[in-house]
Amino acid sequence: MDNRKYNVYFHTHTISGIIICALLYVIFFAGSFSFFKEDISAWQKNTSYVEGRKTVTRDFDHLIDSLGRENNLKGRDFDFFIQRHDLGAYVTMTGSNDTTLKKKVKPKAMAEGKKRRGRGRGGDDDSKFFNYDFAQQKAGDYAENYDMGEFLYRLHFLAQLNAVPIHLGAPFGYLLAGVVSFLFLFALITGLMLHWEKIFSNFFTFRPWAKWKTLWTDLHTALGVIGFPFQLIFAVTGIVLIANVFLIAPFTKYVYKGNSSALFQDLEYSDTTKYVYSYQPIATSFRVNDLMAKVEKKWAHSRISAVQIKNYGDANMHVILTAKPYADESFSGTGKMVYRVRDQKILKEVSPVKNSTYVDKVRSFIYHLHFGDFGGKPVRVIFFVLGIMGCLIIISGILIWLVARDKNKVPKKKRVFNFWTANIFMAACLSMLPVTAFTMISLLFISKPNQSDIYHLYFYSWLILSVYFIARRNLAIINHQTLLLSSLLCFLLPLIDGIKRNNWLWTTFSQGRYDILFIDLLFLILSIISVLVLFKMKQHAKAKEVRAIG
Repeated sequence: MDNRKYNVYFHTHTISGIIICALLYVIFFAGSFSFFKEDISAWQKNTSYVEGRKTVTRDFDHLIDSLGRENNLKGRDFDFFIQRHDLGAYVTMTGSNDTTLKKKVKPKAMAEGKKRRGRGRGGDDDSKFFNYDFAQQKAGDYAENYDMGEFLYRLHFLAQLNAVPIHLGAPFGYLLAGVVSFLFLFALITGLMLHWEKIFSNFFTFRPWAKWKTLWTDLHTALGVIGFPFQLIFAVTGIVLIANVFLIAPFTKYVYKGNSSALFQDLEYSDTTKYVYSYQPIATSFRVNDLMAKVEKKWAHSRISAVQIKNYGDANMHVILTAKPYADESFSGTGKMVYRVRDQKILKEVSPVKNSTYVDKVRSFIYHLHFGDFGGKPVRVIFFVLGIMGCLIIISGILIWLVARDKNKVPKKKRVFNFWTANIFMAACLSMLPVTAFTMISLLFISKPNQSDIYHLYFYSWLILSVYFIARRNLAIINHQTLLLSSLLCFLLPLIDGIKRNNWLWTTFSQGRYDILFIDLLFLILSIISVLVLFKMKQHAKAKEVRAIG
């Protein structure tokens, strides 16, 4: 490779990487833990979803009856979006389609934390959106049911930054995450081109006892090559998932003449079919649970992901069921059944495991690759490890950049700027693991933690720890003390969980509460790894001192 091409690839790779490094680290770190979103939620709530799937019955009829005790359900539409752990649902109840009913003063919403407007001519005033827990048969708003799994999942696409009052076609957090994904893809490609000619020899070169710049360079190259396919997948799928608003905007404007509903209908994201309200009461008795049981038996290799009821209690009442196949049965597909209640007739049935459309294949492919939900826990563990490797690649890249510019020939002002850039980055990013463990431990001592509690615990402790390390102005201290804190706090998490809630490793194993057991084991392993890394770093420092004396 001639010098001109090398310099172009080198500088574009370096600049694109430096610009996004901190945000990309947050995305990789939070995204890695998001592979265990349901496990973290189960751990915090002390409710095993693995155990609950065997013992808890999802009683939709009980839920509808409980709503009927407080509301007139005539003519309403219901949407039940079943959560991935199957023991909860996001419930939307619209206002009534019956124009003869008087509007009611809006009661205290069950969803103060996340309001949604209802459809319907007579009912925006008393529509509701809330979470429902089938295990406890209890409703609650979004903020009340917020947990660390949801927090880390949303942090990995910077959703918390949506509060920033900047809106350029999309919420600020989503926009920023999309820009980072684009630049990350650019950095990946230029990094590959940079090392292409020596990719084989560089991959097998690792000198752990050499000087720091050499060590970080070898680590950056080796892990970069190993993780490249994974990182490329996440860059591309992340762009599609988070930046799809910008990608489809031209099609909406020019191909669909601004009709976004028609576009989403063709992309199979929504169903705009209208069901006319007849103003006649239905004469047929109906139970949602019975229909669900029949469909689950019929589609045994799929899980029902959504239930929609149109025109409840009306003669033109319809129930729409949506199902997704298990990945080991079919990698793509969406099942759909439209059921008319009055004559118990199935108007439309699409099998979730047969005849999937091109759109569904592409969408399912992207979702499965991004969320790693196609191979069970082993695949998610592999994705987690590869995600943490991405964090190490980012850290090593920053350190290479700093050491390469920490030379006497570089003007002092630039060296000071470079150091403070690296210092702030290392302080903020390496604080995330101890802060995550600290927040989860703190939640054990709060009876009913909500969204506000998690925000305060995480962001304030993150700020305090970051400021402390920034003030120390020593990268070695940041490395050592974050590893020390990580090893201590990650060890305390399963220990305190056992003392506080009797969730000892052997207890949760014997009870079959494997999701709670997994999180305790995960943090115990992270604690052991932190100790080993700290020990190796001290060995490296001693070996360097011996060589200097010799």
